[in-house]
Amino acid sequence: MKYTQLGRTGLKVSRLVLGTMNFGPQTDEADSHAIMDAALDAGINFFDTANVYGWGENKGRTEEIIGNWFAKSPDHRDKVVLATKVYGNMAADGDAWPNHDKLSALNIRRAVDASLKRLQTDHIDVYQFHHVDRRTPFEEIWQAIDTLVTQGKILYVGSSNFPGYKIAQANEIAARRGGTIGLVSEQCLYNLAERRAEMEVIPAAQEYGLGVIPWSPLHGGLLGGVLKKEVEGGRRAGGRAADSLANTTIRAQVQAYEDLLDKHGVEPGEAALAWLLTRPGVTGPIVGPRTAEQLSSAVRAVELDLSTDLLEGLDEIFQGPGPSPEAFAW
Repeated sequence: MKYTQLGRTGLKVSRLVLGTMNFGPQTDEADSHAIMDAALDAGINFFDTANVYGWGENKGRTEEIIGNWFAKSPDHRDKVVLATKVYGNMAADGDAWPNHDKLSALNIRRAVDASLKRLQTDHIDVYQFHHVDRRTPFEEIWQAIDTLVTQGKILYVGSSNFPGYKIAQANEIAARRGGTIGLVSEQCLYNLAERRAEMEVIPAAQEYGLGVIPWSPLHGGLLGGVLKKEVEGGRRAGGRAADSLANTTIRAQVQAYEDLLDKHGVEPGEAALAWLLTRPGVTGPIVGPRTAEQLSSAVRAVELDLSTDLLEGLDEIFQGPGPSPEAFAW
């Protein structure tokens, strides 16, 4: 495994991030623990979760599974850089009681304590805002965060799904307040097929020293060899990938992608991850394996060296927006 610093911090993290969203809803506790064991054995030390994972009446279940894994062995927690998120409504029926969601100081304090209990730990390494809260000023948010840092409950703070101007706003207000390090990471939707983050989000993250953590690196399976699987195994795509493939233009684009990688002898899913690892500002993509084999495939991507010819071919198929502001200014 290879490691890098998380943004401008001294925190060293693996270039793959273990995503845990499937733990509970799709992967039972025993298999989830086996995947975390395998991730640690492979050198992955950065684990990502969220308080709402588990979904519906099982919100918080994913954090509980991770907490039970920590409890099994004392060195698990010591080896893991743990990231979780706050913002979502934790009510099982979907109707949040006032102040039980978003980023008010009251909810942040309540949510941290609840996550710590489920995770069976005394601190969270990277506490992430899962979404922008348009009604809570950053002055209030940073005041709440400063208190939690002082209490030793959290160490660093990151954002998720923030536009570039909110990254700038958050860190400018943090700087004006003094004593607050501000955001150190941004978790955003970014992959070969979805490159809009290159216009504003990634430039802002680089300017303010945030590590970029792409989620959905295979774009819901679209970049994981979906057409090849259809032909060879009769496995038809589902979810976002199926919706995308219904568009004949996108289907032709994916076919060209798979043909290019077949020519170079590279597996599609591994190439999609390896491409992200070449992108400026990217700390590491989030991989959410449901099985140990999917994890092994992701780990192989870290050592995959994409040739200049292949990278140019990928850019021809999935054209990015180009540098900002030229991409939209002229």
